[in-house]
Amino acid sequence: MKYRLKWLFLATLIFWTILVWGAIWTNIQSTELAVYFLDVGQGDAIFINTPNGNQMLIDGGRNKQVIVELSKIMPIYDRSIDVVLATHPDSDHIGGLSFVLDRYQVRGFIDSNKSSDTTTSQVLESSLKANGAKKITARRGMRVVLDRDIYFDILYPDRPVENLESNEASIVGRLIYGQNSFILTGDAPKKVENYLIFLDNEELSADVLKAGHHGSHTSSSEAFVRTVAPTLAIISAGQNNQYGHPHQEVINLFKTLNIKVLNTANRGTIKITSDGRTIK
Repeated sequence: MKYRLKWLFLATLIFWTILVWGAIWTNIQSTELAVYFLDVGQGDAIFINTPNGNQMLIDGGRNKQVIVELSKIMPIYDRSIDVVLATHPDSDHIGGLSFVLDRYQVRGFIDSNKSSDTTTSQVLESSLKANGAKKITARRGMRVVLDRDIYFDILYPDRPVENLESNEASIVGRLIYGQNSFILTGDAPKKVENYLIFLDNEELSADVLKAGHHGSHTSSSEAFVRTVAPTLAIISAGQNNQYGHPHQEVINLFKTLNIKVLNTANRGTIKITSDGRTIK
C-alpha cells in the first residue's frame, strides 16, 4: 500500500511539474499580445497578456464571474496581476474587482478618482487596502508600459472628475503593439467621444474598438466610429439584458461602415491576438 502511494505521489508530482513548465515554456515562446474580452455577463472585463508575461486587467464585471473566466486563461500557479484599471465606479465594472484583489497580488491599481458611496465601492476600497496595491489616479498623457513596443496610453480624463457623472468620468485608453492598436472606452458617452475627436482626431485610429457602454446608443457616435475606423468592434453585454444592449442603431452603424461586430453575449469570451502587425 505504501509502495503504491509513493508511486502515486511521484506520478502526481511529475504531472504537475510537466504542466507548470509546459505553461512557462508556452509563455516564453509566445511573441503575441493576447487581449481577452471576458464573458462576465452585463459588464466589462478585459484581460491583457503580453509576450513577456506582464498582465493588465481593465474592469472586473459585476461579480466573481471574472475569477471564473480568469482561471480559464491564467496558469494555475499565477497569483499576480501587474496592473488593474477601473474605468469608473459603476457596479458592472468594479463589482468583481474586490474578488480579484482578494485572490491575486496586484502591483498597481489605476482609477479616475471618481468617488462613490455605494457598498460596492466601499468593499473594493477595503480589498484594495488589504492587497497593498499602489493606487494611481489616471490622467491624460500617462503611459503604462507593458512590454517592448506594447503600451497603454491614457487619453481621458484630462482633469479632475469629482463633479462629472460616472460614465463621463470613464477612463479611455489606447492599447498599442507595433502597428496594431485597440481603443478601450469604458462607458464613455458621446460627449466624451466628441471631445476626444477634438483632442486627438487622426491619432484615434485603431484596429479594434471596444464599443462604449455595452453598445448603448449613448455611445458610439458616427463621428467617433468613423474617426477610429476599426475593422472590428467588440461589445461586452449580457444575454437578454434589461437595457436592450446593444441598441440596434449602433449595430446598424457598424454594419453601414462595414465593421465586423463580436458580442460576448453570444460569443462568450473573445480572444484577440496581435504580433504587432496583424490582428487575429
